[in-house]
Amino acid sequence: MLNNGDVILSVKDLHVKFSLRGKVLNAIRGISLDLYKGESLAIVGESGSGKSVFTKNFIGLLDKNGWVDSGQILYYGMDAQNPVDLAKYKKEEEWQKIRGKEVAMVMQDPMTSLNPLKTIGWQIEEALKLHQGLHGEAAVKKAIEILQDVGIPEAERRAKQYPHEFSGGMRQRVVIAIAMACNPQILICDEPTTALDVTIQAQILQLIRNLKDKYGLTTIYITHDLGVVANMADRIAVMYAGKIVEYGTSEDIFYSPAHPYTWALLSSVPDLDTKEKLVSIPGTPPNMIYPPKGDAFAERNVYAMEIDFEEQPPMFRISDTHYAATWLLHPDAPKVEMPAVITERIARMKKKAGGDE
Repeated sequence: MLNNGDVILSVKDLHVKFSLRGKVLNAIRGISLDLYKGESLAIVGESGSGKSVFTKNFIGLLDKNGWVDSGQILYYGMDAQNPVDLAKYKKEEEWQKIRGKEVAMVMQDPMTSLNPLKTIGWQIEEALKLHQGLHGEAAVKKAIEILQDVGIPEAERRAKQYPHEFSGGMRQRVVIAIAMACNPQILICDEPTTALDVTIQAQILQLIRNLKDKYGLTTIYITHDLGVVANMADRIAVMYAGKIVEYGTSEDIFYSPAHPYTWALLSSVPDLDTKEKLVSIPGTPPNMIYPPKGDAFAERNVYAMEIDFEEQPPMFRISDTHYAATWLLHPDAPKVEMPAVITERIARMKKKAGGDE
């Protein structure tokens, strides 16, 4: 049995490709990452960086034109001594043992995840029958209990209603309830607050945090908004063009970011304490049918050096918890200071944190 802090999922040099109009798109390009039981990991990056594709490999939801080209996805949740390699799973029967029961996913748009012709209670009960073996009155009772867990009032009455009778925030709670009905070890939340207003966003994030603590979940958040995960994640992985370019603890990423792409993301987060204009990232991500020779961010990077266009940087170790793939960390690289907008924000955060203590 795994204890908190043990590796529950280990990704080793994963490459994922898609066949697209007779050409091959390189979606994931050599990612290695360990996920620890009981932690919250946030995967952050622009749309198209490969965040969702990466995690869909954990649950067997890759599109039919996609495949794992090489690498391993070792899952230790069923047997800590003999992990299964999810990268080798091809058949639906194999994935049925993982999907839902071991790894569950909360999708971006709750309306497309719910069946408009079935009651909310029926849809939760279906998951209970498939993954927990509950039937009849036991399934009904458990479904109502889960609805109460996710903060839906009058759960017994609401269970008999249909998705169109629920608000956007309530529908997202129902989708989370269905995922929880599977009793998973890992919960993947793919942009769970994208379509919701700010106050409801905060409620949904707090709900996921409460469920994580109550059920001992390991959670993965996928988002393009660093502000969303500031108080949610234990560790953050920053993705760009199918690679992880920086990862570390939340403190590492927010207080000592090292990659120019992380600087750009942080600079574009709204901040009420400054009157400066929001910084946008110039250009667009590269076409991954023709992946760049060097650092994929080089074309958009104002700090790019000649080597950035010629060779991909390795992952440099900054500390035991903090790594970044940028040539700026090479001993021979010129000293470059992070943008003033970020250093000022860090100073404000430190001052505020000191005042709160």
